[in-house]
Amino acid sequence: MHYLSTRDRTLHFTAAEAIKQGLSRDGGLFLPEMLPALSARQIKAMESMSYQERAVEIMSLFLEDYSREELRAFADAAYSPEKFDDPAVAPVRSLDAATHSLELWHGPTSAFKDMALQMLPHLLYASLKKTGEEKTACILVATSGDTGKAALEGFRDVDHTKIMVFYPKDGVSEIQKLQMVTQEGSNVSVYAVLGNFDDAQTGVKRIFSDEAIRAQLLERGYFLSSANSINWGRVLPQVVYYVSVCCDLVRDGKLKEGEKVNLCVPTGNFGNILSAYYAKCMGAPIGRLICASNRNDVLTEFLRTGVYDRNRPFYTTMSPSMDILISSNLERLLYALSDGNDAEVRSYMKQLNAEGRYQVSDTVLAKVRKLFWAGSCGEEDTMDTIRRYYTQRNYLMDTHTAVAAHVLEQYRAESGDGGPAVIVSTASPYKFCSPVLRAIGAVPAGDGVELIAQLQEATGVKAPWRLAELGGKAVRFTESTEKHAMEQVVLDYLN
Repeated sequence: MHYLSTRDRTLHFTAAEAIKQGLSRDGGLFLPEMLPALSARQIKAMESMSYQERAVEIMSLFLEDYSREELRAFADAAYSPEKFDDPAVAPVRSLDAATHSLELWHGPTSAFKDMALQMLPHLLYASLKKTGEEKTACILVATSGDTGKAALEGFRDVDHTKIMVFYPKDGVSEIQKLQMVTQEGSNVSVYAVLGNFDDAQTGVKRIFSDEAIRAQLLERGYFLSSANSINWGRVLPQVVYYVSVCCDLVRDGKLKEGEKVNLCVPTGNFGNILSAYYAKCMGAPIGRLICASNRNDVLTEFLRTGVYDRNRPFYTTMSPSMDILISSNLERLLYALSDGNDAEVRSYMKQLNAEGRYQVSDTVLAKVRKLFWAGSCGEEDTMDTIRRYYTQRNYLMDTHTAVAAHVLEQYRAESGDGGPAVIVSTASPYKFCSPVLRAIGAVPAGDGVELIAQLQEATGVKAPWRLAELGGKAVRFTESTEKHAMEQVVLDYLN
């Protein structure tokens, strides 16, 4: 199976080349030339498998230049008991007969990004060997909060790699910031960007497409790669947990044979819900894909009207990982729904770059509406949802999960569809202690790690041990940069 660019389908790459490179030189995103199908028999066979075994079954369909033995070793290392505090890796909690929570935050950084970023370093390091690459990979990461720490932890002290993370200075929670600036490792670096996430992401993309910078770095023995969800090596491991949740629900009698489950995904950069779309296309019993946004509702408008317009106010919210106006992975969906029309995708992206907006064709919009439903959730509703689920269901959730729970309620009320549904829970509530405490009626006694103990005492819900230990760690990174100076920061670090 070859990989091609969303902006030029004539380009062909192996899986290892696509993962190593991260982003196509034409600015497009890599994706497989076709999606393999999963038969009902294959899905049934996976019901009795461990999460690690399911990962091998699914990823091997896409990664023909990686052996099953390699992938099994990677899965065992990535999803080991030392890394994940639940033996199921991605456990499913039932909130009522028709509503379930897929908890993706039991890994080392307490966010769903661990599900892919514990696997990606294995895939990338192997890709260097498979392609004969002798230079050092410099991983550039823009983060809205969770990706940064997960990438730093995943790539910490991995041979032949360096990693640089850029986060919006005032756009992450105090816990998220502490996780990054205290990161251990000899190959890591962290910078605050004086701007929002879109500024950081645009800066990273600008560096990737700057041939002069690439040439300078090659002379110094480095090449650029990405750990953001623009890298196919990030998207593919996420497909696994969407097939896995279907297997678990059927195995446990919570989803009947022939029945489909709706998925409600808190969404920012579109990579997570895109992975759900791929799982659905492959044959997993998935119904409607429900896209949940916070006040930054550019995706809600797009999925309803076909108009993508980033020319709108940017809001800093209590669900910062969704504070995004430029959703990069939407480009992969546009390619799929335009039947691989790379010229059409190039046109949309050119308009977005020049005018900040585009409108898809009626044909694409009809497909979007058939697949997706979209809603948004404000700050008060986020708080109210956390409170209600805690007091009425004894279930503590973070702010992003609350956005999804609220939007699922919207969907059910408007559509009348009360069938089986999964709320995708993307972060531990302990990463966002202050708003969670306020939601359950407590007054936060500070704004940092001291709130972890307060939330644990107030709820009796045990905090992830790695977060609880943050208070004793030394701050290593304090530097910041203007958004227009990110190129120089990279050159200085790799000098």
